[in-house]
Amino acid sequence: MVCLGNICRSPLAEGVMQHLADEHNLDWTVDSAGTGSWHVGEGPDRRSVRTAQRFGVDISKQVCRQFKAVDFDRFDLILVMDNNNLSDVLSLARNEQDAAKVRLLLNDKEVPDPYYDNNQFEPVYRLIEGGCKDIIREYAHLQID
Repeated sequence: MVCLGNICRSPLAEGVMQHLADEHNLDWTVDSAGTGSWHVGEGPDRRSVRTAQRFGVDISKQVCRQFKAVDFDRFDLILVMDNNNLSDVLSLARNEQDAAKVRLLLNDKEVPDPYYDNNQFEPVYRLIEGGCKDIIREYAHLQID
């Protein structure tokens, strides 16, 4: 899961996906990163932590990190939140196999960055949750609500 700073959207996406994977007994490794380095070593934004907690997901122990080319070796699928993240991650792809692993979480829609609007954290959470459920349906072939 990749966004700009790894403090709002991608930590939520990591937490939601891991929560859903655990609920459905999927042996998936889920992680998140940012395309920028501003918040490396910090925890997620407190508003993301609070929003996730309201939905029963704990992201409080996550640590922000920057996306690196080695992530292409570590992960089978790299889901980004918006088109800027998409181009930033694709610019690090070393070959067609790397690039083929990258896509928007919501297929053709972007997950808006809630950073500047406190009222957007819950709607963003719901978008991310829907996208994560779609990924589980697609890759684990499970029927989930």
